[in-house]
Amino acid sequence: MTIQVCSTAEAAGRRAAAIVAGQLRRTPRLVLGLPTGRTSEAIYDELARLHARGRADFSKAHTINLDEFIGLQAGDPRSFRAFMQARLFERVNLRRGHTHFLNGRARDLERECRRFDRLIAGLGGIDLLLLGLGENGHIGFNEPAGALCAVTHRARLATVTRRANADRFGGRIAAVPREALTMGMAAILGARAIVLVATGRSKARAVHAMVAGKITTAQPASFLQLHPNVRVIVDDKSWGQVLDRSLGRPSQPRLRSKT
Repeated sequence: MTIQVCSTAEAAGRRAAAIVAGQLRRTPRLVLGLPTGRTSEAIYDELARLHARGRADFSKAHTINLDEFIGLQAGDPRSFRAFMQARLFERVNLRRGHTHFLNGRARDLERECRRFDRLIAGLGGIDLLLLGLGENGHIGFNEPAGALCAVTHRARLATVTRRANADRFGGRIAAVPREALTMGMAAILGARAIVLVATGRSKARAVHAMVAGKITTAQPASFLQLHPNVRVIVDDKSWGQVLDRSLGRPSQPRLRSKT
């Protein structure tokens, strides 16, 4: 696990976008896993700018989104599909049929989860997976629990997670769906490379648990310590004094220079 500290959230987003653009140049048929949420907005804005400058070509790539709320139509402006359409897909040259989502309105949600796992396998797995980090340490919508689910599954959302998504629902936490479909831990840890971006002071505790804490289902992101190729990009606010004491231990991740 390598950590890069950036001076601002915007700089962290630019750094993550540069990694994606570079991988697209090396692997035009990239299978790219994508998150949603406020942290990802800076990444997608920068990817759109890079595309406009001819530095990010998505024409042969496939994207796979991590999760979707249960009960929302694909065209619902509060859905993650609508978020991705507005934030990235309408701004770059991804081909129709190359963007892949979970259907939160599927008649049979278990069958939908199995379809999604087969889709990932059929594409050969995920080459590069972008992740955000929940305040409670969740990745995707894999919430803290006594056990984590390996496969795509139906997840009950923690209150802190629903609160973090309330902006999409008029600021009303009661309007946020209580459940979602989410990619499981096997597909996440099976990605060939992972870039996780965490910004803001509210993420500092989760960053600490992820990179310096024990591997535990109470902090799902801590399982990224097991992955051979993870880059964590944080800003000053999410980093703070988190690892001042921990970085001296040989088992801790490498810290790269601030940008």
